[in-house]
Amino acid sequence: MIIKKYQGKNENEATKKAKDELGSDAVIMNVKSVKHKGLRRLFKSNYIEVTAAVDEPADRIKGTGKLTKRMMSEEDQIRQSLHQTEEAYASEDQSLTSGFAGTSMNMGRTSSAIEERLDNLTEIIEKQMSTPEPEIPAGNQHSQMVQLVLDQLINNEVTEVYANEILREIDYQNKQQLEDLLASVYQKIVLKLGQMKTIEVEKEGPKIVFFIGPTGVGKTTTIAKLASKYKLEKKCKLAIITADTYRIAAVEQIRTYANILSVPIEVVYTSDEIKSAIDKYQDYDLIFIDTAGRSHNNNEQREDVKKMIESIRGYHQEIYLVLSATTKYRDLVKITQVYSDITNYRIIFTKIDETSALGNVLNIRMMTNAPLSYTTFGQNVPDDIVVTDAQYIAKQLLGGNE
Repeated sequence: MIIKKYQGKNENEATKKAKDELGSDAVIMNVKSVKHKGLRRLFKSNYIEVTAAVDEPADRIKGTGKLTKRMMSEEDQIRQSLHQTEEAYASEDQSLTSGFAGTSMNMGRTSSAIEERLDNLTEIIEKQMSTPEPEIPAGNQHSQMVQLVLDQLINNEVTEVYANEILREIDYQNKQQLEDLLASVYQKIVLKLGQMKTIEVEKEGPKIVFFIGPTGVGKTTTIAKLASKYKLEKKCKLAIITADTYRIAAVEQIRTYANILSVPIEVVYTSDEIKSAIDKYQDYDLIFIDTAGRSHNNNEQREDVKKMIESIRGYHQEIYLVLSATTKYRDLVKITQVYSDITNYRIIFTKIDETSALGNVLNIRMMTNAPLSYTTFGQNVPDDIVVTDAQYIAKQLLGGNE
């Protein structure tokens, strides 16, 4: 017999999860309401946990068998091809990325771990606050609580300047309870991260979407993920133009993705060629332009990017600066300042699974005031990309490092 537990917002949701995995013969043995512990109760209501059992052997659990290609839908076949392609490219690049910390994560699975770290932070602070010491005046006790929260933000690589700014902007003098203080800081971080800005399709004419940024941040893979989502999920008519002719095999990589998705692709070598390439796709919804990774220290290369963007003024445009969450803060500052001199942009953060601290996401948002858009957290195309979740980032910053 196989016995497993499933959680959901309500009994129906939890039961559905059990039936989906174990099959319709699964028997619900127990149902109970579970309260979140510690700080998690500030963010989530109670959940339902069901215990289910099935007599079938493990190899017959629904979902363990492989579908043949004939049984798969066209969209599933495309997704499978994209996965296989990215695995091939990822294996080629493995030696280059082996030095990064962390492993690929599932955003849903990490949520509970983050909330547990929030509880750990609460427990640490409460223990320090309740440690029997010689009579600590209430004012000192309150200062200690604020300092511990400040230290927590700084430990997660929020700069001291921005951490202090957040605390100054809340009325922490009136927050005598730890959970009240943490809840206020959490809400302030969410507000600072702001409303996410994502790619929107225009009613008339194509939307031109530029992707710019330094080398090695995963621009091409990010484009492939977004192209897949807008083609497969939103059914957009989409074309790709690549100007990334400097990096070895870059054109072939994006061409492979384009062919799998059955979207047209144009290769251009100068800013003068972009306009004529766009003219071919006037009846399309979206045109993605993949630019070559440029060094922010190279004036000539910066000018190339500027000319490319200015060459198609008059079209609906959105420009996305792609940054890696693993880049040092001082380098991110230089990069964003250089590109701010060129154009206005929105920010995509990649590789958030390769760092244990996401303070730079908040730092760069507060420094540039540029809207955040997407985050990527793995190599799987098209899956490992989401609209940036301000609540997730805030919880991680308050939750501490593992």
